[in-house]
Amino acid sequence: MTTTATTTTATTTTVTAGAPAPSAARSTRRLLVAGALAGPVFAASAVLQIVTRDGFDITRHPISQLATGSLGWIQITTFVLAGLGGLSLAIGIGRTARDGFGRRALPICVGVFGIGLIAAGVFPMDAEKGFPVGTPDRPVAEMSWHGVAHSVSAAVAFTALAVAAVVVTVRCVRRRSVVPAVLSGAAALVLLLPMSPERMSIQIAVNGLVGFTWTTAFALSLRRTRSELP
Repeated sequence: MTTTATTTTATTTTVTAGAPAPSAARSTRRLLVAGALAGPVFAASAVLQIVTRDGFDITRHPISQLATGSLGWIQITTFVLAGLGGLSLAIGIGRTARDGFGRRALPICVGVFGIGLIAAGVFPMDAEKGFPVGTPDRPVAEMSWHGVAHSVSAAVAFTALAVAAVVVTVRCVRRRSVVPAVLSGAAALVLLLPMSPERMSIQIAVNGLVGFTWTTAFALSLRRTRSELP
């Protein structure tokens, strides 16, 4: 009887140890929710500022320029919060993707995206082209060091996100998940398109919309399935 009880206890302990703890599962779900909220928070803040801040014109001014002027702290905070959401998603992916193509690269790429957004907030771009009101209505003659840091951070962030979308595309193709593969591939393609100087501010807005829509959809799909990535 003692031997049987000991064996049963050992077996139960082994099974319990192999399963994810309820607290760890809840923590992962919260991380994925935070990742899913990054996009809506960024979009809501940007739209509200676009329609309320004097002199801002989305056809001439990139969204990042909202980080300039006396109310620039709002967009700076938005960048940082969205970046923290990206880092949360990266950690959630790392806990969820246990094998398969790109299982190590995927959370790293999304993590770089999050860090890049935080850096883009910490290092604001220069005021130019008449915004904020009172700024000369022309491009800045020479970019400041923080303007350069902002541009580099944003470029690195969205390039890393594009690579993450490519990785997910390959994973979906291998699983024959057609719709997720097509959507992730389309997102990657949009994010990797070269910038057009004439339409840069619009293209940046489109990239932000596509990128954050992808992260939100991806985070929600992971939370819903709570299983390994496709």
